[in-house]
Amino acid sequence: MYKFLVRPILFLFDPEKVHHFTFKMIRILSKIPLMPSVFRGIYNNNDPRLEREVFGLTFKNPVGLAAGFDKDAKLYNELHNFGFGFIEIGTLTPKAQFGNPKKRLFRLKSDSAIINRMGFNNGGVEEAVQRLKKNKGVLIGGNIGKNKITPNENAVEDYKICFDALFDYVDYFVVNVSSPNTPNLRALQDKEPLTTLLNTLQVKNNQKTSQKPILLKIAPDLTNEQLIDIIDIVKETKIAGVIATNTTISREGLNSTPELVKENGGLSGKPLTNRSTEVIRFLSEKSNKAFPIIGVGGIHSTRDAIEKIEAGASLVQLYTGFIYEGPKLIKDINKELLRT
Repeated sequence: MYKFLVRPILFLFDPEKVHHFTFKMIRILSKIPLMPSVFRGIYNNNDPRLEREVFGLTFKNPVGLAAGFDKDAKLYNELHNFGFGFIEIGTLTPKAQFGNPKKRLFRLKSDSAIINRMGFNNGGVEEAVQRLKKNKGVLIGGNIGKNKITPNENAVEDYKICFDALFDYVDYFVVNVSSPNTPNLRALQDKEPLTTLLNTLQVKNNQKTSQKPILLKIAPDLTNEQLIDIIDIVKETKIAGVIATNTTISREGLNSTPELVKENGGLSGKPLTNRSTEVIRFLSEKSNKAFPIIGVGGIHSTRDAIEKIEAGASLVQLYTGFIYEGPKLIKDINKELLRT
């Protein structure tokens, strides 16, 4: 019903306005008595064979919602009713920021893709913490970044602030240095600054009574040499794993109009499917499966998800595929996993 009735109507309107409208509708529907149970009955699969133990956490199923959809932790309890095994919030920054000027979100329907240049728009980490205090048992990842006005030489301080604020309210952390929409952010993926950043967070982590897994989210545009550096950095800093991948700045092979293709920002969706899987396979093989990988990027079908798991991913995440295919995709992936 979603793809043939709901999506065509939603896709008539501005993507960012539709996002906010959809949030309001899900929130309203979820307040109707019994509706959350109805959603869970339709979309959830509680088969214990779907459970995964990854970096010390138990995931009820391996299909999660990627960061960027529920940036401010406004709807994670309600979204969990659609069958996700975990929800990643963020990217959060220490201070609230508007992000980049609108219009900043574009649908490439001919490519089943999205270009965004949101720019870490969020209400700030402390605002999200207040909402996370109302968590009803959802496994939460906290995706953290730096404010736009913070120079790279001071970026570590921003990540430390977010880490401390979220520590008691998330199950794992994701260090985001791979978004193309914050100026110079990707420079933090270079070996020296990235090692310093991750080591600093690990020191704070080790000072806690119990530690939280720290993951690194990387870009799909890294070269093989840079990916080898990532493997070395994971080994040196002893972080828990990698999320592969973020959005791409590549525009290769797109079918959409030149006006859309030339928009600046990160591209997600089907054009990213193969590249993100290639990165997962490279990291898994070259590291000898030394650390868990969460696969994300271009998952629009059960086959896309299975290919990422076969390439070496322990878990997968949806974002653009969730928008284009609807919540049934979560259930379909889990059903297929039970068959394989």
